[in-house]
Amino acid sequence: MDLLEVLHLDELSHGLANLSMFPYFDMAHYIVSIMALREQPGVLQLSRVSPLACWFSSMLFCFGGAVLSAIMLAEPVVAPLSNSTSVLLASITWYLVFYCPVDLVYCCASLLPLRLVLTGMKEVTRTWKVLGGVIQAHSKYNDSLLVMIAIGWAKGAGGGLISNFEQLVRGVWKPETNELLKMSYPTKITLIGAVLFALQQTHYLPLKKHHLMLIYTVFTVVNKARMMLTGSSVSPFAAIESTIYKTLFSGHSSYAALTDEVEKTCMDKGAVNGTPSTKKSNEKGAGKHTPVSPVKGQSGSPKAKGESENAETKHSKKKN
Repeated sequence: MDLLEVLHLDELSHGLANLSMFPYFDMAHYIVSIMALREQPGVLQLSRVSPLACWFSSMLFCFGGAVLSAIMLAEPVVAPLSNSTSVLLASITWYLVFYCPVDLVYCCASLLPLRLVLTGMKEVTRTWKVLGGVIQAHSKYNDSLLVMIAIGWAKGAGGGLISNFEQLVRGVWKPETNELLKMSYPTKITLIGAVLFALQQTHYLPLKKHHLMLIYTVFTVVNKARMMLTGSSVSPFAAIESTIYKTLFSGHSSYAALTDEVEKTCMDKGAVNGTPSTKKSNEKGAGKHTPVSPVKGQSGSPKAKGESENAETKHSKKKN
Protein backbone atom coordinates (compact mmCIF):
# COMPACT_ATOMS: atom_id res chain seq x y z
CA MET A 1 0.00 0.00 0.00
CA ASP A 2 1.44 3.38 -1.04
CA LEU A 3 0.17 5.13 2.08
CA LEU A 4 2.08 2.77 4.37
CA GLU A 5 5.20 3.25 2.30
CA VAL A 6 4.82 7.02 2.52
CA LEU A 7 4.44 6.78 6.31
CA HIS A 8 7.56 4.58 6.44
CA LEU A 9 5.53 1.71 7.86
CA ASP A 10 6.47 -0.75 5.17
CA GLU A 11 9.50 -1.97 7.11
CA LEU A 12 7.39 -2.26 10.23
CA SER A 13 4.84 -4.42 8.43
CA HIS A 14 7.62 -6.66 7.09
CA GLY A 15 9.10 -6.97 10.58
CA LEU A 16 5.70 -7.84 12.04
CA ALA A 17 5.11 -10.46 9.35
CA ASN A 18 8.46 -12.10 10.14
CA LEU A 19 7.97 -11.97 13.92
CA SER A 20 8.23 -15.33 15.70
CA MET A 21 5.37 -16.22 18.03
CA PHE A 22 7.32 -18.78 20.06
CA PRO A 23 7.90 -18.61 22.95
CA TYR A 24 6.92 -15.17 24.27
CA PHE A 25 3.73 -14.48 22.33
CA ASP A 26 2.57 -18.07 22.71
CA MET A 27 3.18 -17.89 26.45
CA ALA A 28 1.14 -14.67 26.65
CA HIS A 29 -1.66 -16.43 24.78
CA TYR A 30 -1.56 -19.34 27.23
CA ILE A 31 -1.53 -17.07 30.31
CA VAL A 32 -4.47 -14.93 29.17
CA SER A 33 -6.49 -17.96 28.03
CA ILE A 34 -5.95 -19.92 31.25
CA MET A 35 -6.70 -16.84 33.35
CA ALA A 36 -9.97 -16.46 31.44
CA LEU A 37 -10.77 -20.09 32.30
CA ARG A 38 -9.91 -19.60 35.96
CA GLU A 39 -12.29 -16.63 36.18
CA GLN A 40 -15.22 -18.81 35.07
CA PRO A 41 -17.66 -19.64 37.91
CA GLY A 42 -16.74 -22.82 39.76
CA VAL A 43 -13.45 -23.48 37.95
CA LEU A 44 -11.26 -22.71 40.96
CA GLN A 45 -13.17 -25.31 43.02
CA LEU A 46 -12.88 -27.77 40.13
CA SER A 47 -9.10 -27.34 40.08
CA ARG A 48 -8.99 -28.64 43.64
CA VAL A 49 -11.46 -31.48 43.09
CA SER A 50 -10.31 -32.70 39.65
CA PRO A 51 -6.96 -31.32 38.39
CA LEU A 52 -7.17 -33.55 35.29
CA ALA A 53 -10.48 -32.03 34.15
CA CYS A 54 -9.07 -28.56 34.83
CA TRP A 55 -5.95 -29.32 32.78
CA PHE A 56 -8.00 -30.69 29.88
CA SER A 57 -10.22 -27.58 29.87
CA SER A 58 -7.10 -25.40 29.88
CA MET A 59 -5.69 -27.23 26.87
CA LEU A 60 -8.98 -26.68 25.02
CA PHE A 61 -8.76 -22.98 25.81
CA CYS A 62 -5.17 -22.87 24.53
CA PHE A 63 -5.46 -25.17 21.48
CA GLY A 64 -9.21 -25.07 20.76
CA GLY A 65 -8.75 -23.32 17.42
CA ALA A 66 -6.25 -25.87 16.16
CA VAL A 67 -8.45 -28.75 17.32
CA LEU A 68 -11.59 -27.36 15.63
CA SER A 69 -9.81 -26.58 12.37
CA ALA A 70 -8.32 -30.10 12.36
CA ILE A 71 -11.81 -31.57 12.72
CA MET A 72 -13.11 -29.43 9.85
CA LEU A 73 -10.21 -30.41 7.59
CA ALA A 74 -10.57 -34.13 8.43
CA GLU A 75 -7.17 -34.23 10.07
CA PRO A 76 -6.25 -36.07 13.30
CA VAL A 77 -7.75 -34.25 16.27
CA VAL A 78 -4.65 -34.95 18.37
CA ALA A 79 -2.36 -33.36 15.77
CA PRO A 80 -2.30 -29.98 17.61
CA LEU A 81 -1.02 -31.81 20.70
CA SER A 82 1.85 -33.41 18.80
CA ASN A 83 4.03 -30.36 19.48
CA SER A 84 5.37 -31.48 22.84
CA THR A 85 7.14 -28.18 23.51
CA SER A 86 3.96 -26.13 23.15
CA VAL A 87 1.94 -28.57 25.26
CA LEU A 88 4.63 -28.56 27.95
CA LEU A 89 4.73 -24.75 27.99
CA ALA A 90 0.94 -24.56 28.22
CA SER A 91 0.90 -27.16 31.02
CA ILE A 92 3.52 -25.27 33.04
CA THR A 93 1.49 -22.08 32.58
CA TRP A 94 -1.66 -23.91 33.72
CA TYR A 95 0.06 -25.16 36.86
CA LEU A 96 1.48 -21.76 37.77
CA VAL A 97 -1.83 -19.95 37.23
CA PHE A 98 -3.80 -22.40 39.37
CA TYR A 99 -1.34 -23.82 41.90
CA CYS A 100 1.51 -21.36 42.31
CA PRO A 101 2.39 -20.77 46.00
CA VAL A 102 0.58 -17.75 47.49
CA ASP A 103 -1.12 -17.40 44.07
CA LEU A 104 1.77 -15.22 42.95
CA VAL A 105 1.53 -15.71 39.16
CA TYR A 106 -2.20 -15.01 38.91
CA CYS A 107 -2.00 -11.96 41.18
CA CYS A 108 0.89 -10.47 39.19
CA ALA A 109 -0.71 -11.21 35.81
CA SER A 110 -3.97 -9.63 37.03
CA LEU A 111 -2.31 -6.23 37.48
CA LEU A 112 -3.72 -3.92 34.81
CA PRO A 113 -0.46 -2.80 33.16
CA LEU A 114 0.85 -6.34 32.84
CA ARG A 115 -2.50 -7.69 31.76
CA LEU A 116 -2.71 -5.03 29.05
CA VAL A 117 0.66 -6.14 27.68
CA LEU A 118 -0.26 -9.84 27.80
CA THR A 119 -3.63 -9.22 26.15
CA GLY A 120 -2.01 -7.16 23.41
CA MET A 121 0.44 -9.98 22.74
CA LYS A 122 -2.43 -12.44 22.60
CA GLU A 123 -4.19 -10.27 20.01
CA VAL A 124 -1.02 -10.39 17.91
CA THR A 125 -1.19 -14.19 17.93
CA ARG A 126 -4.80 -13.97 16.74
CA THR A 127 -3.60 -12.47 13.46
CA TRP A 128 -1.19 -15.37 12.89
CA LYS A 129 -3.83 -17.98 13.77
CA VAL A 130 -6.44 -16.52 11.40
CA LEU A 131 -3.92 -16.08 8.59
CA GLY A 132 -2.55 -19.57 9.16
CA GLY A 133 -6.01 -21.10 8.92
CA VAL A 134 -6.81 -19.18 5.72
CA ILE A 135 -3.50 -20.21 4.08
CA GLN A 136 -3.99 -23.83 5.16
CA ALA A 137 -7.46 -23.95 3.63
CA HIS A 138 -6.24 -22.13 0.50
CA SER A 139 -3.55 -24.75 -0.07
CA LYS A 140 -6.14 -27.55 -0.03
CA TYR A 141 -9.20 -25.95 -1.58
CA ASN A 142 -7.60 -23.36 -3.88
CA ASP A 143 -10.09 -20.51 -4.30
CA SER A 144 -12.95 -21.80 -2.14
CA LEU A 145 -13.67 -18.55 -0.33
CA LEU A 146 -16.22 -19.96 2.12
CA VAL A 147 -13.92 -22.77 3.26
CA MET A 148 -11.06 -20.34 3.77
CA ILE A 149 -13.23 -18.07 5.91
CA ALA A 150 -14.55 -20.99 7.95
CA ILE A 151 -11.11 -22.47 8.66
CA GLY A 152 -9.58 -19.09 9.46
CA TRP A 153 -12.47 -18.30 11.80
CA ALA A 154 -12.23 -21.71 13.48
CA LYS A 155 -8.49 -21.46 14.00
CA GLY A 156 -8.64 -17.96 15.43
CA ALA A 157 -11.72 -18.31 17.64
CA GLY A 158 -12.01 -22.07 18.11
CA GLY A 159 -11.75 -21.82 21.90
CA GLY A 160 -14.98 -19.85 21.99
CA LEU A 161 -16.74 -21.85 19.29
CA ILE A 162 -16.24 -25.13 21.18
CA SER A 163 -17.00 -23.59 24.57
CA ASN A 164 -20.02 -25.87 25.06
CA PHE A 165 -17.84 -28.96 24.73
CA GLU A 166 -15.28 -27.45 27.10
CA GLN A 167 -18.06 -26.81 29.62
CA LEU A 168 -19.09 -30.46 29.42
CA VAL A 169 -15.58 -31.41 30.52
CA ARG A 170 -16.22 -29.38 33.67
CA GLY A 171 -19.68 -30.90 34.16
CA VAL A 172 -21.54 -27.77 33.03
CA TRP A 173 -24.20 -27.64 30.32
CA LYS A 174 -25.28 -24.18 29.16
CA PRO A 175 -26.52 -24.36 25.56
CA GLU A 176 -27.68 -20.74 25.75
CA THR A 177 -24.00 -19.68 25.81
CA ASN A 178 -23.43 -20.99 22.29
CA GLU A 179 -21.29 -18.49 20.39
CA LEU A 180 -23.49 -18.78 17.31
CA LEU A 181 -26.50 -17.57 19.32
CA LYS A 182 -24.73 -14.57 20.81
CA MET A 183 -21.27 -13.86 19.48
CA SER A 184 -18.68 -12.35 21.77
CA TYR A 185 -16.30 -9.63 20.61
CA PRO A 186 -13.33 -12.00 19.99
CA THR A 187 -15.52 -14.23 17.81
CA LYS A 188 -16.77 -11.26 15.77
CA ILE A 189 -13.36 -9.70 15.24
CA THR A 190 -11.91 -13.07 14.26
CA LEU A 191 -14.67 -13.60 11.69
CA ILE A 192 -13.97 -10.18 10.20
CA GLY A 193 -10.26 -11.00 10.04
CA ALA A 194 -10.97 -14.33 8.36
CA VAL A 195 -13.07 -12.57 5.71
CA LEU A 196 -10.39 -9.95 5.06
CA PHE A 197 -7.52 -12.42 4.80
CA ALA A 198 -9.57 -14.76 2.61
CA LEU A 199 -10.37 -11.87 0.25
CA GLN A 200 -6.69 -10.93 0.20
CA GLN A 201 -5.59 -14.50 -0.59
CA THR A 202 -8.05 -14.71 -3.50
CA HIS A 203 -6.92 -11.27 -4.77
CA TYR A 204 -10.32 -9.67 -4.26
CA LEU A 205 -8.78 -7.25 -1.77
CA PRO A 206 -5.97 -5.17 -3.33
CA LEU A 207 -3.64 -5.26 -0.33
CA LYS A 208 -0.35 -6.92 0.36
CA LYS A 209 -0.40 -9.59 3.01
CA HIS A 210 2.02 -7.91 5.40
CA HIS A 211 0.20 -4.59 5.08
CA LEU A 212 -3.12 -6.21 5.97
CA MET A 213 -1.48 -8.01 8.88
CA LEU A 214 -0.21 -4.70 10.27
CA ILE A 215 -3.57 -2.92 9.87
CA TYR A 216 -5.55 -5.78 11.40
CA THR A 217 -3.11 -6.29 14.30
CA VAL A 218 -2.99 -2.61 15.21
CA PHE A 219 -6.78 -2.37 15.15
CA THR A 220 -7.33 -5.42 17.35
CA VAL A 221 -4.64 -4.45 19.88
CA VAL A 222 -5.73 -0.81 20.17
CA ASN A 223 -9.41 -1.62 20.39
CA LYS A 224 -8.88 -4.36 22.98
CA ALA A 225 -6.76 -1.99 25.09
CA ARG A 226 -9.48 0.66 24.83
CA MET A 227 -12.13 -1.79 26.00
CA MET A 228 -10.02 -2.88 28.97
CA LEU A 229 -9.14 0.67 30.04
CA THR A 230 -12.69 1.97 29.78
CA GLY A 231 -14.29 -1.19 31.16
CA SER A 232 -16.63 -1.27 28.16
CA SER A 233 -17.78 -4.46 26.48
CA VAL A 234 -19.54 -2.70 23.61
CA SER A 235 -18.34 -3.81 20.20
CA PRO A 236 -17.08 -1.04 17.89
CA PHE A 237 -19.34 -2.53 15.24
CA ALA A 238 -22.50 -2.26 17.37
CA ALA A 239 -23.96 0.62 15.36
CA ILE A 240 -23.31 -1.14 12.04
CA GLU A 241 -24.75 -4.40 13.34
CA SER A 242 -27.88 -2.65 14.61
CA THR A 243 -28.40 -0.85 11.28
CA ILE A 244 -27.97 -4.05 9.24
CA TYR A 245 -30.27 -5.98 11.56
CA LYS A 246 -33.03 -3.37 11.47
CA THR A 247 -32.74 -2.99 7.70
CA LEU A 248 -32.61 -6.64 6.67
CA PHE A 249 -34.07 -8.78 9.44
CA SER A 250 -36.53 -6.85 11.64
CA GLY A 251 -38.30 -4.43 9.34
CA HIS A 252 -42.10 -4.00 9.40
CA SER A 253 -43.71 -6.47 7.02
CA SER A 254 -46.89 -8.43 6.44
CA TYR A 255 -45.42 -11.22 8.58
CA ALA A 256 -45.40 -8.97 11.64
CA ALA A 257 -49.06 -8.06 11.03
CA LEU A 258 -49.87 -11.74 10.56
CA THR A 259 -48.22 -12.55 13.87
CA ASP A 260 -50.30 -9.92 15.68
CA GLU A 261 -53.47 -11.25 14.03
CA VAL A 262 -52.69 -14.81 15.12
CA GLU A 263 -52.13 -13.69 18.71
CA LYS A 264 -55.43 -11.78 18.69
CA THR A 265 -57.26 -14.80 17.26
CA CYS A 266 -55.82 -17.03 19.99
CA MET A 267 -57.00 -14.61 22.65
CA ASP A 268 -60.50 -14.51 21.12
CA LYS A 269 -60.64 -18.30 21.02
CA GLY A 270 -59.74 -18.40 24.70
CA ALA A 271 -62.64 -16.07 25.47
CA VAL A 272 -65.10 -18.22 23.45
CA ASN A 273 -63.95 -21.40 25.17
CA GLY A 274 -65.03 -19.97 28.51
CA THR A 275 -61.88 -18.70 30.08
CA PRO A 276 -63.39 -15.34 31.13
CA SER A 277 -66.74 -16.87 32.12
CA THR A 278 -64.96 -19.39 34.31
CA LYS A 279 -63.21 -16.58 36.04
CA LYS A 280 -66.52 -14.78 36.62
CA SER A 281 -68.17 -17.91 37.96
CA ASN A 282 -65.29 -18.40 40.34
CA GLU A 283 -65.69 -14.82 41.52
CA LYS A 284 -69.45 -15.30 42.01
CA GLY A 285 -68.88 -18.55 43.82
CA ALA A 286 -66.42 -16.90 46.11
CA GLY A 287 -69.01 -14.21 47.05
CA LYS A 288 -71.81 -16.61 48.02
CA HIS A 289 -72.07 -18.42 51.35
CA THR A 290 -72.89 -22.08 50.94
CA PRO A 291 -74.95 -23.38 53.87
CA VAL A 292 -73.45 -26.33 55.65
CA SER A 293 -75.86 -29.20 56.22
CA PRO A 294 -76.12 -30.24 59.84
CA VAL A 295 -74.16 -33.31 60.75
CA LYS A 296 -75.80 -36.10 62.59
CA GLY A 297 -75.17 -35.95 66.29
CA GLN A 298 -74.45 -32.24 66.48
CA SER A 299 -76.19 -30.38 69.28
CA GLY A 300 -77.41 -27.60 67.03
CA SER A 301 -79.31 -29.87 64.60
CA PRO A 302 -83.18 -30.25 64.82
CA LYS A 303 -82.92 -33.97 65.47
CA ALA A 304 -80.60 -33.46 68.40
CA LYS A 305 -82.94 -30.83 69.84
CA GLY A 306 -85.94 -33.19 69.57
CA GLU A 307 -84.08 -36.00 71.32
CA SER A 308 -83.05 -33.73 74.17
CA GLU A 309 -86.67 -32.50 74.64
CA ASN A 310 -88.01 -36.10 74.76
CA ALA A 311 -85.42 -37.03 77.36
CA GLU A 312 -86.40 -34.09 79.55
CA THR A 313 -90.12 -35.01 79.30
CA LYS A 314 -89.47 -38.63 80.30
CA HIS A 315 -87.33 -37.48 83.22
CA SER A 316 -90.04 -35.15 84.49
CA LYS A 317 -92.72 -37.89 84.24
CA LYS A 318 -90.57 -40.24 86.34
CA LYS A 319 -90.24 -37.56 88.99
CA ASN A 320 -93.97 -37.00 89.06
